[in-house]
Amino acid sequence: MPHVPPPVIALAAAGVQHAVAPSSRTGPARRLLAGAVAMGSVALAGATIRRFGAAGTTVDPTDPARASTLVTDGPNAVTRNPMYVGLAGLLAAHAFARGGLRTWLPVAGFVAAVDRLQIQPEEAALKATFGDGYDAYRARVRRWL
Repeated sequence: MPHVPPPVIALAAAGVQHAVAPSSRTGPARRLLAGAVAMGSVALAGATIRRFGAAGTTVDPTDPARASTLVTDGPNAVTRNPMYVGLAGLLAAHAFARGGLRTWLPVAGFVAAVDRLQIQPEEAALKATFGDGYDAYRARVRRWL
């Protein structure tokens, strides 16, 4: 498992976005869209954290072997990784707000890094813990969206 948690990777990506963004301000429509995407992303991640808490299982991405329950309902019925979708959504909101094509590169970098370095090892750990139940879940719910 990576030693850098995905929220830290997202913060680093946001820093890169800030560095490569155009210096001009975006218009109100773009800022409104960014706000809506950000609110939806926070709501998605928050609902998932609450659902994991209700299930009594960990949200710690650095040790998926500690998962005690396979959560497959709520946001996890739509995507297997709603917290990571939420983080990517926040980065997308930042890209909308800042403008420019280069601000989207860190979003893509975040998704690629988390997909390869975090999600793949998590899936192996969840398969080892939950076996056929996890296989059935994987078969019916997409990794991202």
